[in-house]
Amino acid sequence: MRVLVVEDDDGVAAAVVDALRTHGHAVLRVPGVGQAREVVRDADLVLLDLGLPDGDGLGLLRELRTRTQVPVLVMTARSAERDVVHALHLGADDYLVKPVRLRELLARINVVTARARRAAEPAGADGPAAGGPVVVGDVVVDLAARRVRVGGSDGPEVELTAKEFDVLAVLARRVGQVVPRQLVMDEVWGEAHVGVNRSLDVHLSALRAKLDRPGVLVTVRGVGFRLGR
Repeated sequence: MRVLVVEDDDGVAAAVVDALRTHGHAVLRVPGVGQAREVVRDADLVLLDLGLPDGDGLGLLRELRTRTQVPVLVMTARSAERDVVHALHLGADDYLVKPVRLRELLARINVVTARARRAAEPAGADGPAAGGPVVVGDVVVDLAARRVRVGGSDGPEVELTAKEFDVLAVLARRVGQVVPRQLVMDEVWGEAHVGVNRSLDVHLSALRAKLDRPGVLVTVRGVGFRLGR
């Protein structure tokens, strides 16, 4: 796998690059936003610091999400809740606060890339996509194309981040069923990911706001969530 490490701290970068190469990954490290823009098209995964000398990593993340769905794992010293929430809203696939434990980093990378591969695979013959998009009221979820429309099949497309769509897809594959909270977290973040309750709530809140269809995405208190009635 080709990993782009966007990190201006030489010490941190050296440790991460060495660990990744030891585990068989091809790694390119750049220290800033400008260089990252030039080479990101060749990456299968981006490890992104936020405090960079020539710009804010969040700005680069926002830019990337307008043109690519390459997995992005934020790796930063910023631990404030507003930074975590902002990065997730912009489409980060995961968020790690420095100092980073290398074994945890490698586990997170494995989870993120496995999820990205699953998302890129066509839906199985017995999945909802086999019979067409999932329709709930006037919300249309096309699992194969990873697109969502409101107002019917000809309505406007809703712009979701990759992670927001992943959460919605877990529910859409089980439309009308109550999906346990833990199952959503396992399928979207993977079992290796810990402490994702806040992340899930952030993405569900964003989904409700973007869909703007009260009652379509329901919380069943103490159990989980349901798409549809």
